[in-house]
Amino acid sequence: MIEKEKMTMVSQLRIYTINRGMMDSWLNLFHKHLKPNHEKYGIPIESSWVNADRTEFIWVRSFDSEEVIQAKEEEYYSSPERIALGDQPNVHIAKTEVRVVEPTNS
Repeated sequence: MIEKEKMTMVSQLRIYTINRGMMDSWLNLFHKHLKPNHEKYGIPIESSWVNADRTEFIWVRSFDSEEVIQAKEEEYYSSPERIALGDQPNVHIAKTEVRVVEPTNS
């Protein structure tokens, strides 16, 4: 008997370098629009932080498995709520780093 392979939840550790003087505006946009919209489309935001210099915004969002990331991102980015925001998120961000991570416990 072959056991069905267990799907492993994965997360994205996302590090954004925010343009100088735009952190407060970014935080407002993130908490008012981006976070609720992610969660509406099934992409939970686990946590978010700002570094001590207030130049980087670090956050973690999770997916049921690595296989669903592309479909979930397409659904989110094509949503009416995200389209309505236009380029607002991008004008805040100077650099983006994304790392896919998995939990260490089984």
